[in-house]
Amino acid sequence: SNAENAGIEKGNIHSRSNNEKLFSCPECGKCFTWKGDLLRHQRIHTGERPFSCSECGKCFTQKANLIVHKRFHTGVRPYACSECGKCFTRNGDLLTHQRTHTGERPYSCPDCGKSFTQKASLVLHERLHTGVRPYSCSECGKKCGKRFTRKACLISHQDSHTTEKQYSCSTCGKCFTFKNSLLRHQKVHSGGNVGLQSAGNIIEPNQKSSL
Repeated sequence: SNAENAGIEKGNIHSRSNNEKLFSCPECGKCFTWKGDLLRHQRIHTGERPFSCSECGKCFTQKANLIVHKRFHTGVRPYACSECGKCFTRNGDLLTHQRTHTGERPYSCPDCGKSFTQKASLVLHERLHTGVRPYSCSECGKKCGKRFTRKACLISHQDSHTTEKQYSCSTCGKCFTFKNSLLRHQKVHSGGNVGLQSAGNIIEPNQKSSL
């Protein structure tokens, strides 16, 4: 029929029963019960983001995601915790928070059994077992191949390329970006004992101008 052909234009239809049809994506084969769900899914492939925020212009594939985003501008937090009263913009964030009260940790590591309240935390943890380091430094990747399990660690590392090395060792003159790095280095001179005495060997950034 013409109606069926119109549906096939957007995705193949597979009959699962007399009362139910599956719409499949011609790009990746993923199946959906409703045509509307297929159309929303296809925006992943086409890049279409028809719902835009009037405040900042950010665009979304689904209207529901735009509604949640707008709460960051309006400050509306409709989901409140019945235990402590803390409010959230998304229901999912409330459910995650409530686990701090219930102690529920539904995501467990298949390798060591350690459990987590959030799936994202489990994904990060599993990289300790697999050795996967998906974040590589674009500054020095070709030279040293440094990679990190967490994006935050990559950002901290990249600061070492752009930040001036402000802390210098008065014993040998070697410079460091972070004070803790200098303290670790000074163990070379002190034989592993860095205490109050070694503080005098640190040249602070504001001391350089007076030297």
